[in-house]
Amino acid sequence: MGELAAEKHVQYIISIEKKKDSFEAVAMEHLRMNGAYWGLTTLDLLGKLGAVDQDEVVSWVMQCQHESGGFAGNIGHDPHMMYTLSAVQVLALLDKLYVLDIDKLSNYIAGLQNEDGSFTGDIWGEIDTRFSYIAISCLALLHRLDKINVEKVVDYIVSCKNLDGGFGCTPGGESHAGQIFCCVGALAITGSLHHIDKDLLGWWLCERQVCYSWWVLFSLIMIDRVHWIDKDKLAKFILDCQVPTSVSRLVSTEWRNIRPDDAVNVFHTYFGVADHHMNCRKYHLPHHIKYVTKCGW
Repeated sequence: MGELAAEKHVQYIISIEKKKDSFEAVAMEHLRMNGAYWGLTTLDLLGKLGAVDQDEVVSWVMQCQHESGGFAGNIGHDPHMMYTLSAVQVLALLDKLYVLDIDKLSNYIAGLQNEDGSFTGDIWGEIDTRFSYIAISCLALLHRLDKINVEKVVDYIVSCKNLDGGFGCTPGGESHAGQIFCCVGALAITGSLHHIDKDLLGWWLCERQVCYSWWVLFSLIMIDRVHWIDKDKLAKFILDCQVPTSVSRLVSTEWRNIRPDDAVNVFHTYFGVADHHMNCRKYHLPHHIKYVTKCGW
């Protein structure tokens, strides 16, 4: 089995920020807040967060805040729950939450809760259990869970549970590993894991161990069923997804996409490194992840 090429991953993450005028950067401009979180957390997992100018990062994040209190994916874009969570996570990662107007931000999040306990992602009304997790995670980090009706959030998430033990994006929606991570994470934060059939859900998760390795692994950790999978095979798969490539004339090991023959990107680089970290417990865990998931590492 190979090893994690940590230094080369660091070089790749840092190189991305220097390509602001590339086609890829322009096309993904609206997702930059998410990309910042993925890249910075990868660096932190690898012990290299000091490689970036943290004051510059904080300044840019705060310029992405909308007058409503929410955050956009980049300066001049519309606010959304997804980008708001990434902004809060980045500031938590850098230990800079004190720069926020926490009441204004928490009011923005609370204002997106619906009567049935669900959350919309923004003013346009899309409902998804991802947004329930985002709201719970953000408010937990800000110590403002009292701003919402937590009992209704839990009831709505439970209403999205399926007969196979998994969870969908809305009641009756197909079970999906990403949605399961969000629902289990929200229930874990609120102390509501008793609503889950851990054996049934654990079996569902163990049968899906490829692209969604991170979502599956962390969900199994939260329901105490991680010992049901072959961790050595998981580690081998993740490490096999590394590929040598040229970045700024330096040989760098980026992380491939879904399988070992796919293209690379910062999204899967982050989840690959995080997955390997959680599987091997080799590096330190960022405190914002540790707090939100309550995994007690």
